Amino acid sequence: MLAERDVSYVYREYVEEPLTVTELRSLFRRLDRSPRDALRGRDAKKAGLSGDETDAELVKLMAQHPTLLERPILDDGTRAVTGRPLEKLEALI
Repeated sequence: MLAERDVSYVYREYVEEPLTVTELRSLFRRLDRSPRDALRGRDAKKAGLSGDETDAELVKLMAQHPTLLERPILDDGTRAVTGRPLEKLEALI
């Protein structure tokens, strides 16, 4: 979608280069979402999460296990959106 619209971007391989706790906290502010709202339910279940984790605990877990974070995410440094559904990305394009 981005390439089709000639939008330049940098792809970050989140598993090879996971976001740090600091990066995740900043990202959630730009997303205007809580860590729980950006948690991939299927992966949380596989990881054995109880659902009682605090936001701080979830951020640490997402830094350690990046597949817990919903994706794709488009981040322009000021605002960020998740790309599910993909049409949400249009808010930043």
